[in-house]
Amino acid sequence: MTPSKLLNHKAAVNLLAADGLSLSCDLHGMAGNASLVFTHGFGQTRQAWQATAAHLANQNFLCLCADARGHGASDWHPDGGYEIDQFVADLELMAAFAGPSAVLVGASFGGLVGLLAQARNPNLFRALVLVDITPRWEAAGVERILAFMRAHPDGFASLDEAAASIAAYLPHRRETRSPQRLQSLLVPRDDGRFRWHWDPALLERIAENGERHQAALVDAARRIDVPVLLLSGSDSDVVSQATIAEFLELVPQARHVVVPRATHMVAGDRNDLFTDAVLSFVRTLPRGRN
Repeated sequence: MTPSKLLNHKAAVNLLAADGLSLSCDLHGMAGNASLVFTHGFGQTRQAWQATAAHLANQNFLCLCADARGHGASDWHPDGGYEIDQFVADLELMAAFAGPSAVLVGASFGGLVGLLAQARNPNLFRALVLVDITPRWEAAGVERILAFMRAHPDGFASLDEAAASIAAYLPHRRETRSPQRLQSLLVPRDDGRFRWHWDPALLERIAENGERHQAALVDAARRIDVPVLLLSGSDSDVVSQATIAEFLELVPQARHVVVPRATHMVAGDRNDLFTDAVLSFVRTLPRGRN
Protein backbone atom coordinates (compact mmCIF):
# COMPACT_ATOMS: atom_id res chain seq x y z
CA MET A 1 0.00 0.00 0.00
CA THR A 2 1.24 3.49 -0.89
CA PRO A 3 -0.04 6.89 0.20
CA SER A 4 -1.43 7.54 -3.31
CA LYS A 5 -3.88 4.64 -2.87
CA LEU A 6 -5.25 5.80 0.49
CA LEU A 7 -8.57 7.59 0.19
CA ASN A 8 -9.70 7.77 3.83
CA HIS A 9 -8.81 10.46 6.34
CA LYS A 10 -7.05 8.03 8.69
CA ALA A 11 -5.65 4.61 7.85
CA ALA A 12 -3.70 1.91 9.62
CA VAL A 13 -0.46 0.94 7.88
CA ASN A 14 2.11 -1.75 8.64
CA LEU A 15 5.61 -1.25 7.28
CA LEU A 16 8.00 -4.19 7.02
CA ALA A 17 11.49 -3.38 8.31
CA ALA A 18 14.62 -4.75 6.65
CA ASP A 19 14.99 -7.45 9.33
CA GLY A 20 11.36 -8.55 9.04
CA LEU A 21 9.85 -6.68 12.00
CA SER A 22 6.46 -5.09 11.43
CA LEU A 23 6.10 -1.40 12.30
CA SER A 24 2.59 -0.23 13.15
CA CYS A 25 1.63 3.21 11.82
CA ASP A 26 -1.30 5.59 11.43
CA LEU A 27 -1.61 7.70 8.34
CA HIS A 28 -3.63 10.90 8.74
CA GLY A 29 -4.71 13.05 5.82
CA MET A 30 -5.07 12.70 2.08
CA ALA A 31 -2.66 11.66 -0.62
CA GLY A 32 -0.90 14.35 -2.61
CA ASN A 33 -0.35 16.75 0.28
CA ALA A 34 2.93 17.77 1.88
CA SER A 35 3.93 15.07 4.35
CA LEU A 36 5.31 14.85 7.88
CA VAL A 37 6.81 11.83 9.64
CA PHE A 38 6.35 11.75 13.42
CA THR A 39 8.68 9.70 15.62
CA HIS A 40 7.98 9.47 19.34
CA GLY A 41 10.26 9.43 22.35
CA PHE A 42 11.58 6.42 24.24
CA GLY A 43 8.76 4.57 25.97
CA GLN A 44 6.00 6.38 24.05
CA THR A 45 3.78 5.34 21.14
CA ARG A 46 2.34 6.92 18.02
CA GLN A 47 -0.63 7.95 20.18
CA ALA A 48 1.48 10.86 21.43
CA TRP A 49 0.91 12.56 18.07
CA GLN A 50 -2.78 11.87 17.46
CA ALA A 51 -4.14 15.35 18.25
CA THR A 52 -1.41 17.13 16.31
CA ALA A 53 -1.66 14.79 13.31
CA ALA A 54 -5.45 15.15 13.16
CA HIS A 55 -5.16 18.94 13.24
CA LEU A 56 -2.45 19.03 10.56
CA ALA A 57 -4.42 16.63 8.38
CA ASN A 58 -7.24 19.16 8.44
CA GLN A 59 -4.68 21.73 7.26
CA ASN A 60 -3.92 19.60 4.18
CA PHE A 61 -0.84 17.79 5.46
CA LEU A 62 -0.27 14.04 5.28
CA CYS A 63 1.01 12.73 8.64
CA LEU A 64 2.65 9.36 9.24
CA CYS A 65 2.83 8.42 12.93
CA ALA A 66 4.66 5.19 13.73
CA ASP A 67 5.28 3.00 16.75
CA ALA A 68 9.03 2.45 16.94
CA ARG A 69 10.23 -1.13 17.07
CA GLY A 70 9.82 -2.52 20.56
CA HIS A 71 7.00 -0.07 21.29
CA GLY A 72 3.22 -0.10 21.07
CA ALA A 73 1.80 -2.37 18.38
CA SER A 74 5.11 -2.73 16.50
CA ASP A 75 7.09 -5.95 16.78
CA TRP A 76 9.68 -6.55 19.46
CA HIS A 77 13.13 -7.75 18.49
CA PRO A 78 13.05 -11.52 19.12
CA ASP A 79 16.26 -11.60 21.16
CA GLY A 80 16.24 -8.03 22.49
CA GLY A 81 19.14 -7.08 20.22
CA TYR A 82 18.19 -3.46 19.60
CA GLU A 83 20.76 -1.19 17.95
CA ILE A 84 20.61 2.46 16.93
CA ASP A 85 21.26 1.54 13.30
CA GLN A 86 18.01 -0.46 13.26
CA PHE A 87 16.01 2.61 14.29
CA VAL A 88 17.80 4.67 11.65
CA ALA A 89 16.93 2.11 8.97
CA ASP A 90 13.31 2.08 10.15
CA LEU A 91 13.15 5.86 9.83
CA GLU A 92 14.57 5.66 6.31
CA LEU A 93 11.75 3.23 5.49
CA MET A 94 9.15 5.64 6.88
CA ALA A 95 10.63 8.53 4.89
CA ALA A 96 10.49 6.50 1.69
CA PHE A 97 6.87 5.62 2.36
CA ALA A 98 5.90 9.21 3.13
CA GLY A 99 7.32 10.34 -0.20
CA PRO A 100 9.80 13.00 -1.30
CA SER A 101 10.10 16.28 0.57
CA ALA A 102 8.77 14.95 3.89
CA VAL A 103 9.45 16.81 7.15
CA LEU A 104 10.50 14.94 10.27
CA VAL A 105 9.01 15.72 13.67
CA GLY A 106 11.05 13.77 16.23
CA ALA A 107 10.68 13.90 20.00
CA SER A 108 13.53 13.01 22.34
CA PHE A 109 14.95 9.63 21.22
CA GLY A 110 13.03 9.91 17.95
CA GLY A 111 14.72 13.25 17.29
CA LEU A 112 18.17 11.81 17.94
CA VAL A 113 17.50 9.01 15.47
CA GLY A 114 16.40 11.68 13.00
CA LEU A 115 19.68 13.58 13.39
CA LEU A 116 21.70 10.45 12.65
CA ALA A 117 19.52 9.48 9.70
CA GLN A 118 19.63 12.94 8.13
CA ALA A 119 23.40 13.20 8.53
CA ARG A 120 23.82 9.86 6.74
CA ASN A 121 21.39 10.77 3.97
CA PRO A 122 21.13 14.56 3.46
CA ASN A 123 18.19 14.07 1.07
CA LEU A 124 16.09 12.09 3.54
CA PHE A 125 13.99 14.98 4.89
CA ARG A 126 13.60 18.54 3.69
CA ALA A 127 13.42 19.87 7.25
CA LEU A 128 13.60 18.68 10.86
CA VAL A 129 11.56 19.55 13.93
CA LEU A 130 13.35 18.35 17.08
CA VAL A 131 11.23 18.24 20.21
CA ASP A 132 13.10 18.90 23.47
CA ILE A 133 16.30 17.10 22.53
CA THR A 134 19.86 18.11 21.69
CA PRO A 135 22.93 15.98 20.88
CA ARG A 136 24.05 16.42 24.47
CA TRP A 137 21.48 16.33 27.23
CA GLU A 138 21.20 16.75 30.97
CA ALA A 139 21.98 13.39 32.59
CA ALA A 140 19.81 14.06 35.64
CA GLY A 141 16.72 14.61 33.52
CA VAL A 142 17.24 11.44 31.54
CA GLU A 143 17.91 9.47 34.72
CA ARG A 144 14.60 10.68 36.15
CA ILE A 145 12.81 9.28 33.09
CA LEU A 146 14.66 5.96 33.26
CA ALA A 147 13.97 5.65 36.98
CA PHE A 148 10.23 5.87 36.28
CA MET A 149 10.52 3.28 33.52
CA ARG A 150 12.42 0.88 35.82
CA ALA A 151 10.10 1.45 38.78
CA HIS A 152 7.50 -1.23 38.05
CA PRO A 153 9.25 -4.35 36.68
CA ASP A 154 6.27 -6.50 37.67
CA GLY A 155 3.72 -4.19 36.10
CA PHE A 156 0.54 -2.99 37.77
CA ALA A 157 -2.30 -4.81 39.48
CA SER A 158 -4.88 -2.56 37.81
CA LEU A 159 -5.29 0.32 35.37
CA ASP A 160 -6.16 2.55 38.32
CA GLU A 161 -2.79 1.77 39.90
CA ALA A 162 -1.05 2.64 36.65
CA ALA A 163 -3.01 5.90 36.36
CA ALA A 164 -1.95 6.89 39.88
CA SER A 165 1.69 6.15 39.07
CA ILE A 166 1.59 8.33 35.95
CA ALA A 167 -0.15 11.13 37.84
CA ALA A 168 2.64 11.10 40.44
CA TYR A 169 5.25 11.20 37.67
CA LEU A 170 3.50 14.09 35.88
CA PRO A 171 2.17 16.22 38.77
CA HIS A 172 1.91 19.32 36.57
CA ARG A 173 -0.77 17.73 34.40
CA ARG A 174 -4.19 18.97 35.48
CA GLU A 175 -6.02 15.98 34.09
CA THR A 176 -5.31 12.49 35.40
CA ARG A 177 -5.45 9.85 32.72
CA SER A 178 -8.51 7.68 33.03
CA PRO A 179 -8.03 3.91 32.99
CA GLN A 180 -9.67 3.85 29.57
CA ARG A 181 -7.10 6.24 28.12
CA LEU A 182 -4.30 3.97 29.32
CA GLN A 183 -5.27 1.13 27.00
CA SER A 184 -2.70 2.21 24.41
CA LEU A 185 0.10 2.38 27.02
CA LEU A 186 -0.44 -0.91 28.85
CA VAL A 187 -0.79 -4.53 27.82
CA PRO A 188 -2.64 -7.14 29.93
CA ARG A 189 -0.53 -10.10 31.04
CA ASP A 190 -1.71 -13.65 31.42
CA ASP A 191 -1.67 -13.27 35.21
CA GLY A 192 -4.09 -10.33 35.08
CA ARG A 193 -1.49 -7.63 35.71
CA PHE A 194 -0.66 -4.87 33.23
CA ARG A 195 2.77 -4.12 31.78
CA TRP A 196 4.05 -1.20 29.76
CA HIS A 197 3.74 -1.54 25.98
CA TRP A 198 7.51 -1.38 25.40
CA ASP A 199 10.14 -4.13 25.49
CA PRO A 200 12.13 -4.03 28.77
CA ALA A 201 15.23 -5.04 26.79
CA LEU A 202 15.26 -1.50 25.35
CA LEU A 203 16.38 -0.08 28.68
CA GLU A 204 19.66 -1.94 28.71
CA ARG A 205 20.35 -1.99 24.99
CA ILE A 206 19.50 1.61 24.10
CA ALA A 207 18.62 3.94 26.95
CA GLU A 208 21.33 3.04 29.44
CA ASN A 209 24.05 3.26 26.79
CA GLY A 210 22.85 6.53 25.27
CA GLU A 211 25.79 8.67 26.30
CA ARG A 212 28.24 6.63 24.24
CA HIS A 213 26.47 7.94 21.10
CA GLN A 214 26.86 11.61 21.99
CA ALA A 215 30.04 12.20 19.96
CA ALA A 216 28.34 10.75 16.86
CA LEU A 217 25.27 12.89 17.49
CA VAL A 218 27.34 16.06 17.80
CA ASP A 219 29.08 15.22 14.52
CA ALA A 220 25.70 14.48 12.90
CA ALA A 221 24.34 17.87 13.98
CA ARG A 222 27.30 19.63 12.31
CA ARG A 223 26.34 18.01 9.00
CA ILE A 224 22.67 19.01 8.97
CA ASP A 225 22.04 21.49 6.14
CA VAL A 226 18.23 21.60 6.01
CA PRO A 227 15.96 23.98 7.96
CA VAL A 228 15.60 22.95 11.60
CA LEU A 229 13.19 23.94 14.34
CA LEU A 230 14.12 23.09 17.93
CA LEU A 231 11.13 23.14 20.28
CA SER A 232 11.97 23.01 23.97
CA GLY A 233 9.82 23.02 27.07
CA SER A 234 10.39 25.96 29.40
CA ASP A 235 10.43 23.56 32.37
CA SER A 236 12.40 20.74 30.76
CA ASP A 237 15.13 19.04 32.75
CA VAL A 238 16.46 17.15 29.71
CA VAL A 239 17.70 20.14 27.70
CA SER A 240 19.18 23.30 29.19
CA GLN A 241 20.43 26.70 28.11
CA ALA A 242 23.90 25.19 27.72
CA THR A 243 22.86 22.22 25.56
CA ILE A 244 20.57 24.43 23.46
CA ALA A 245 23.32 27.02 22.93
CA GLU A 246 25.71 24.30 21.79
CA PHE A 247 23.12 22.94 19.36
CA LEU A 248 22.42 26.36 17.86
CA GLU A 249 26.15 26.81 17.33
CA LEU A 250 26.39 23.40 15.65
CA VAL A 251 23.34 24.07 13.45
CA PRO A 252 23.42 27.84 12.78
CA GLN A 253 20.34 27.78 10.52
CA ALA A 254 18.21 26.29 13.31
CA ARG A 255 15.37 28.23 14.90
CA HIS A 256 14.56 27.78 18.57
CA VAL A 257 11.11 28.18 20.14
CA VAL A 258 10.43 27.74 23.85
CA VAL A 259 7.00 26.35 24.72
CA PRO A 260 5.91 27.94 28.02
CA ARG A 261 4.75 25.81 30.95
CA ALA A 262 5.93 22.63 29.24
CA THR A 263 8.30 19.94 30.47
CA HIS A 264 10.17 17.40 28.36
CA MET A 265 6.73 16.11 27.32
CA VAL A 266 6.08 19.17 25.17
CA ALA A 267 3.38 17.77 22.88
CA GLY A 268 1.49 16.28 25.82
CA ASP A 269 1.83 19.30 28.09
CA ARG A 270 0.90 22.08 25.65
CA ASN A 271 -0.40 20.40 22.53
CA ASP A 272 -2.07 23.55 21.23
CA LEU A 273 1.12 25.60 21.33
CA PHE A 274 3.21 22.69 20.09
CA THR A 275 0.95 22.12 17.10
CA ASP A 276 0.84 25.82 16.25
CA ALA A 277 4.64 26.01 16.31
CA VAL A 278 5.02 23.01 14.00
CA LEU A 279 2.37 24.35 11.63
CA SER A 280 3.96 27.82 11.51
CA PHE A 281 7.36 26.31 10.74
CA VAL A 282 6.27 23.95 7.97
CA ARG A 283 4.26 26.70 6.31
CA THR A 284 7.45 28.71 5.86
CA LEU A 285 9.11 25.87 3.95
CA PRO A 286 9.11 25.65 0.16
CA ARG A 287 7.31 22.57 -1.15
CA GLY A 288 10.53 20.99 -2.36
CA ARG A 289 14.05 21.03 -0.97
CA ASN A 290 16.11 24.18 -1.25
